[in-house]
Amino acid sequence: MRSVYLAIVLSGIAGAQSISVGTAVAAPGERAAGVIAVPAGVDAAMDIPVIVINGAKPGPKLALLAGAHGTEYASIIALEKLARTADPAAMSGALIVVPLLNVASFLQKVPHINPVDGKNMNRLYPGKPDGTQTERALWAFTKQVLEKCDYLIDFHGGDLDENLRKYSYWADTGNAKLDAVSRDMVLAFGLDHIIIQRNRPSDPRPAGVTTVTRHAQNLGKPSITVEAGHAGTTDAEDVDALMLGAMNVMRHLKMLPGDAIPIAHPLWIGRSTAITSDCEGIFYPLVVPEAYVTQGMKIGYITDYVGDKVCHIMAPVSGVILYIGALPSMKKGDNIAHIGELADSQ
Repeated sequence: MRSVYLAIVLSGIAGAQSISVGTAVAAPGERAAGVIAVPAGVDAAMDIPVIVINGAKPGPKLALLAGAHGTEYASIIALEKLARTADPAAMSGALIVVPLLNVASFLQKVPHINPVDGKNMNRLYPGKPDGTQTERALWAFTKQVLEKCDYLIDFHGGDLDENLRKYSYWADTGNAKLDAVSRDMVLAFGLDHIIIQRNRPSDPRPAGVTTVTRHAQNLGKPSITVEAGHAGTTDAEDVDALMLGAMNVMRHLKMLPGDAIPIAHPLWIGRSTAITSDCEGIFYPLVVPEAYVTQGMKIGYITDYVGDKVCHIMAPVSGVILYIGALPSMKKGDNIAHIGELADSQ
């Protein structure tokens, strides 16, 4: 069934032709850089950088997105390097690379949100043309990239305040054909911890929240999310894992020559439980990413500003630490950690 669905997608691809995204226009066998212009509205205009690598031979269009959170640096650097080194002469199909969506977050070193309007650039898809800057940017990305691509990989990592281990997300949408293709993509990417997202229409989700992958799935486009990097670092191990994973997905989609070897025995995470702070002060973690914890185990504590303990942080469930706070600063409501509960093999 997976091969049938892949064949249906590929059957709609005509011969190699020029591809334009924003101001980037690339003929077959060429690379072009430009911007997706977001016009001014209730707040400032912005330009989203974009690179198109158009293969010499026909094939699918794969969109790669990073920097929705502009201090998740490893993923931004990985896509910038991948776009610079990809050889269009050796490719079939095209890469549409958006290495930095949230430019203001990157420049101002503000985690999680766009500082222009205080909104999260991975929560409000498909955006809207007359909204604030975040909403207009997501509308432009939807029109220029999501509606033109065949597949999507959304790149993230630990923000400035997050100490994170590498993992990916696969969505169970209830669409068997779509889910089979995205499952093969996430296995080809090769990270050994995979979180299962419950994205069926009947599954609960926060009102008004739609991520880029969920919107891509609503459009019928297979998509996955991958994460590496933590606490403002750009370690070569994390950058390389993201680059090599993307290239392996390209091999799986027959965009590059060679065989894609999928991860053989990943650890499937059935649910991710967030822990938030009930108090403010100075945070001291007692565990590290990938540590296994049991329900009721102490994983950290918070002191006031003179060193007296005011909160003990206990694990509400048993599982593996996916990320934990990386900075001493902690206020009420901040995320402290995420714990992944193990699932049966998928």
